[in-house]
Amino acid sequence: MKLSKSELAEAQIALFVAIVLQVVVWRINHQVFSDFQYVIVAVEVALAIVLGLTANFRKSRGRALHHASATVLIAFVTIANFASLAVVVYALIHGTIANGTALLGSAIAIFFTNVIVYALWYWEIDSPALTNRRWTKSDKDFQFVQQNLPDEFPSWKPKFVDYLYISIVNSLNGATIGANPLTGHAKMLMATQAIISMLTLALVVARSVGILG
Repeated sequence: MKLSKSELAEAQIALFVAIVLQVVVWRINHQVFSDFQYVIVAVEVALAIVLGLTANFRKSRGRALHHASATVLIAFVTIANFASLAVVVYALIHGTIANGTALLGSAIAIFFTNVIVYALWYWEIDSPALTNRRWTKSDKDFQFVQQNLPDEFPSWKPKFVDYLYISIVNSLNGATIGANPLTGHAKMLMATQAIISMLTLALVVARSVGILG
């Protein structure tokens, strides 16, 4: 089973939104971020373009490039977003940022970037995802409610929006009721996402509201 072009387009749009959100964080906190951050954004955009150009390649070499580009890009955005959070928290602790509006904007951008990038990770490990692999029996990192009801949903397969839902709920609650993680790496991804979300909401947002108040 292969993914539809519309589903790939949805995920690619979400990926570009995540990159734009990183630019937002760096722009509103330019006093604590170096110009090198724009080099990171340029690399991310370049990888995203390569990803789009290689999406329909059928030869093994082209598909290997597509797979590598997708994996590296998701990892790159994940690390960049975590680095953004670390820089903002460090600046907050040391009083480098005193503007509550800037902190609140950063927290919102980091939070939603976190939601998008982890949705991409969940989609990547449990389905063909951006790498556009063929669906195999080994793709079983999450058990969705619909998969427990084969009579009602005989040919149901999760789509990107289903993983986005998992990511949103996990970011807010530290758990999800729509699907259960089955493998160790799925559980660790959910755990790290919950920790990052907690840091973003509890530290940055709380302090931003304090400054604004």
